[in-house]
Amino acid sequence: MITGMTGFGACEVSLGKVKGIVEIKTVNHRYLDVAFYLPVGFSSLEDKIQKIIASHINRGRITVSVKITERPHTNIVLNQEAVKQYLDFAKSIGQKHHIKNDITVADIMRLPGVVEAKEVFVQAGELWPALEKSLHKAMIGVVTMRRREGKALSTDVNDQLKRMMAQIKVIKGRISTLLKDSKAKMTPEEFSSYQKSNDINEELARLAHYIDEARMLLKQTDGSGKKLDFIAQEMQRETNTIGSKVQDKEVAAAVIALKSKVEKIREQSNNVE
Repeated sequence: MITGMTGFGACEVSLGKVKGIVEIKTVNHRYLDVAFYLPVGFSSLEDKIQKIIASHINRGRITVSVKITERPHTNIVLNQEAVKQYLDFAKSIGQKHHIKNDITVADIMRLPGVVEAKEVFVQAGELWPALEKSLHKAMIGVVTMRRREGKALSTDVNDQLKRMMAQIKVIKGRISTLLKDSKAKMTPEEFSSYQKSNDINEELARLAHYIDEARMLLKQTDGSGKKLDFIAQEMQRETNTIGSKVQDKEVAAAVIALKSKVEKIREQSNNVE
């Protein structure tokens, strides 16, 4: 069964006091194109994430977002060396100038360099094992959604192919009538020339073959989108040839209907992986 290219998957990631969420979104695109939205310091993981994506998906524009929602609080660090130096200076000043040394803890805390607040950054390497598992789980959601879309696309394309076969039947019937009527009105030489100029058996046979090929593609899982687009282009070419060879209103109407179906198949091929 073919696979679509629209999907979404999400999974929480947790390691100790660090919590986050992984989100993966995919839409249609001619090639595999991955965009990353990662926390500061996580760019080194892009290659690893890309390999996980590529193991599940062949085509599409993929957006990978990793957000850290909870992390350890800011670390407060006391500079013991600075405290010692300040106390030594205070003691020295008090002794030298006979001043009472009444410095308090609050006074020391306010002095420059005594207390430092250090922001805690999540380390990419430490979080990677948990993040890797979450990425795989999120990809399960993406793939499941893309398969559901593929099933819907397959149903629609099969319906278009069925309608094309109906139009081919109309064209064959009309050609048979035209030949029969013309034979009764024309000389053998005129009818022979008319028959050759309106001979579209080859085009109809190829068109029917492409329809069979398209049906076979809909049962495949990998790389069907580009092949389906190519087949639709060939269908369009054969349909145009039929329209140019046979100058008849009923055939022209059937050709227009065929073109409409082929165009819808081409549009849907852009949504197939």
